[in-house]
Amino acid sequence: MPHCTRCGTMVEASAAFCSNCGQPQGAAPSPAGAQSGLSENAAALFAYSLGWLTGLIFLLIDKRPYVRYHAAQSLVLFGGLHVVRSMLGMMFGFGWLSGGWGFWPAMGIGAMFLSLLGLLTFALWIYCMIRAWQGERFRIPVAAEVAESLTR
Repeated sequence: MPHCTRCGTMVEASAAFCSNCGQPQGAAPSPAGAQSGLSENAAALFAYSLGWLTGLIFLLIDKRPYVRYHAAQSLVLFGGLHVVRSMLGMMFGFGWLSGGWGFWPAMGIGAMFLSLLGLLTFALWIYCMIRAWQGERFRIPVAAEVAESLTR
């Protein structure tokens, strides 16, 4: 289902105006460079496909509100998780900074935390891609507020 070009609210395909903000909904051509060439659902899905990297790319190249929201949410969510994983890795002695040698019991606990965080990240990644493909503007609790502030 298409979304409003101004506010991102779902609108009927035959609607002339958005019921939320009143923006005319026509087949007017978009300005050059305003879209990625994909449907909104596909672009939103691809905004999550490589985590924060594709979130950043789609935030910069696609100007549709629905796609920008998901791109910003991907950037914030997976960028934040990337930072958390890096910090946990350094804290427990994994990674290039510590040379991979740390206190052995702490490394076991760290490996468990990193594995659980990796599983959570994978589950969130699948969940986000499926919901974006279905055309839903869902909210991940902390990331959504920051994503909305980035897309204003």
